[in-house]
Amino acid sequence: MSRKDEVREFLISRRAHVTPEQAGLPDYGGERRVPGLRREEVAMLAGVSVDYYTQLERGKIRGASESVLNAVARALQLNDVEREYLFDLARSAPATPAERGRRRAKPSVRPSVQRVLDHLAVPALVLNAQQDLIAANLMGRALFAQHFEADQPNLARFVFLDPRARDFYADWPLARSMTAAMLRLEAGRDPLNKDLTALIGELSTRSPQFRTDWAEQDVHEHRTGQKVYRHPEVGEIDVTFDVFEMPGEPGLSICTFSVEEGSPSADRFALLASWAATREFGGRQRANAAHGAEPADSTPPTTETH
Repeated sequence: MSRKDEVREFLISRRAHVTPEQAGLPDYGGERRVPGLRREEVAMLAGVSVDYYTQLERGKIRGASESVLNAVARALQLNDVEREYLFDLARSAPATPAERGRRRAKPSVRPSVQRVLDHLAVPALVLNAQQDLIAANLMGRALFAQHFEADQPNLARFVFLDPRARDFYADWPLARSMTAAMLRLEAGRDPLNKDLTALIGELSTRSPQFRTDWAEQDVHEHRTGQKVYRHPEVGEIDVTFDVFEMPGEPGLSICTFSVEEGSPSADRFALLASWAATREFGGRQRANAAHGAEPADSTPPTTETH
């Protein structure tokens, strides 16, 4: 989809979500040919001419001033994330060579970041804009064990392309719509991200559900909230997630998952930690055997008394 098409479809979809009553406009009755506001009503609310707003909605948004974009955002009653997305769509300056070079580089984390992850008591992941799982601690790998079975673990691919996602996510339709909305937000922020563009193209080709969710034109930014996962080993876990941007690492963020103390989910977290430790120990045993090393003794040492 071209940049103009993205602008057009986004503005039309947001216009359709606002009724004249919500905008404080009088209802003169009669049948309306379009859902929500008409173009001339948006133009009036934004304080611009109908012709000018029509050009904006046709995708000719380059050069629009900040005041005009803010006025359109107010007229369409955009939330903060949607407003940011509109501004991202309006930005057309090419990326600098340094930025393009950063995008081509394979994402990774510094050893110090991995040490921080490993010292966290809760599951933690590092993700990029296209939701690749760049790094994780032991609990993070255990919580998302099915995701890490892929050669290139990616949350969006799992949500839309792996049939197990319907069981893992207690509210799979919500997980789908939020994932598509987050990808759209990131695409607006960085239209030259080739990896993100390729992922969106892949999902559009392979997933009818993604095509449906993508067509909604929603944008969303994940910062904190509640999720319910149905882990195949320990059962249903109700978690709170928090996302933290990584200073000095453009495009990367750390996502942590915690549970309320004393809750059934806390008990399942304890089971998850035990399962993760057992799983990791078994993996080391297999690795040692493959390299011809003596297997580690799993029996704790005894202390003789006299």
